[in-house]
Amino acid sequence: MTLRFIGIDPNTGGNGSPTIWVDPDTADLVIQSWRADVKTEKECAEFEIPGHVTGVPEHETVIRIPAHMVPILREACDVAERGELR
Repeated sequence: MTLRFIGIDPNTGGNGSPTIWVDPDTADLVIQSWRADVKTEKECAEFEIPGHVTGVPEHETVIRIPAHMVPILREACDVAERGELR
């Protein structure tokens, strides 16, 4: 598997690096970003969705994508959806 790089936070300045890739084999988005703060994680864990248990499962985490990276995230979604993976 070779991930397709889509973009990195343009404001990263070399310290921290929220980044988005697409997996060409599965079209999954792979996202590296800031771990959500405790308050945000707690709010997500308490959010009720019909048919689902509350909480964040051990194998998952809550991340925060900087708002200015929305265009990069949108591009990754478009690449995955259109199958432009290679």
